[in-house]
Amino acid sequence: MAKKITRIAKLEFLAGTAKPGPELASLGINMPQFCIKFNDQTKDRKGDIVPVVITAYEDKSCDFVLKTTPAAIMLKRAANIEKGSANSKINKVANISIDDLKKIAEYKLPDLSAHDVDAAMKIIAGTAKNMGITIDGFDPKKGIIK
Repeated sequence: MAKKITRIAKLEFLAGTAKPGPELASLGINMPQFCIKFNDQTKDRKGDIVPVVITAYEDKSCDFVLKTTPAAIMLKRAANIEKGSANSKINKVANISIDDLKKIAEYKLPDLSAHDVDAAMKIIAGTAKNMGITIDGFDPKKGIIK
């Protein structure tokens, strides 16, 4: 017989540093057990924010699925900036290369609703545009400009 699901939650933790706290307490799961498993699985991603989807069951157990680091964080890291533009139409805060865009798109591909890297690049380029980051040699409508 299948376990009864009590709640599904989407949370973000710093890789390798999850601790019991109010976010996990509200799920009604075995917090130390989750933290140990999460920290073991994310120890190689130190410094990254890791989104996680937690499925909590009635017997206080849980399953979780790790997601890739958010695109905005990866874009800020690639552009070497602290935050995006407050008004992206007027103020451009940084510039990244097409290679950086492709690297981010390839990393994010499993979590995006894109069939290939070109479609993923367009999605990430949209995020970059909203943050005030320009991309050398890329047009969101046409793709890579030769």
